[in-house]
Amino acid sequence: MPDAAPPSLYAPLHEPPSAADGCFVLGRIAQSLDGRIATASGASFWIGGEADRLHTHRLRALCDAVLVGAGTVAADDPQLTTRLCPGPSPVRVVIDTDRRLADRYRMFRDGGATLLLCGTEGPARHGGAETVRLPRHSRGGLDPHAVLAALAARGLRRVLLEGGGITLSRFLAAGALDRLHVTLAPLLLGAGVPGFTLPCPGRPADGMRLDWTAHRLGEDLLLDVALNRARPPACT
Repeated sequence: MPDAAPPSLYAPLHEPPSAADGCFVLGRIAQSLDGRIATASGASFWIGGEADRLHTHRLRALCDAVLVGAGTVAADDPQLTTRLCPGPSPVRVVIDTDRRLADRYRMFRDGGATLLLCGTEGPARHGGAETVRLPRHSRGGLDPHAVLAALAARGLRRVLLEGGGITLSRFLAAGALDRLHVTLAPLLLGAGVPGFTLPCPGRPADGMRLDWTAHRLGEDLLLDVALNRARPPACT
């Protein structure tokens, strides 16, 4: 495949995590040129191209866990496996704070290892998934650091956070991301679901200025951003 991701993009996943919680967390998102990860109806197949999808599957094969929010499961019913490349599929982890998802989705029925993280009491199983109750965060959702602690306790230390935008933004706001891979597709949607939702600074100079490396990925552009658990100034 032309313009496949270079080996350097995967190197951080082979290094020992440096964060105090013992985890390495890579945020992953594909968005249109105007910053949308889905249309207004929630449709997102496919914003990124073939090379972008292969890159995502390779990242899964190198991670212990792949993490998504409940909105991603409801909209896409994803499998989150490594179907496009060799390597083991990671443990699937779903954040469903209020436990609203039905157990009909594929991840809860296909027999693969799955965790459902929630903030409410309930049965110990959700379909085929093990449920874990965790503390809520003051900004909404579950506390990202509690999520990582729960995963680390299970030996799941290399974590791929695949979305959606709200979940990714909460981890970024909490300073819980080590690295970020953002794919920009040559696509304009005009409206839809934003990739990031964060507190707005008073002026551009007060925003979070990032340093990135750009890579051509098939028809798309992949931005590799080292965050090192930094938080946007408006979130501190």
